[in-house]
Amino acid sequence: MSDNELELDELGPDDGSQAPGPEEGGEKTASDLAPIFDVPVSISAVLGRATMSVSQLLQLNSGSVLELDRRVGEAIDIYVNNRLVARGEVVIVDERLGVTMTEIIKDGDTQA
Repeated sequence: MSDNELELDELGPDDGSQAPGPEEGGEKTASDLAPIFDVPVSISAVLGRATMSVSQLLQLNSGSVLELDRRVGEAIDIYVNNRLVARGEVVIVDERLGVTMTEIIKDGDTQA
């Protein structure tokens, strides 16, 4: 073993190699995220999807009805930067459309 190599048992608790725990002030708060508060993100609330040919798309005009793959009352998908993060319901707030989140999607739980 060379002078630059250490065995695991040579590392002690006071060598600074361990991350601080909650008792050492390592607990995170919302203020720790302050540097990223102004980072812009894109949020999309997807009511549904439709597939059609270009000729069908060109026939659409004002008043055309586009049938989506969702039923009335079914949850909508909420994406942040093109990543599914939640599902929700459409609500009306002061004569404007809004979305209330009803389910947060965890990593790996993105089945449709």
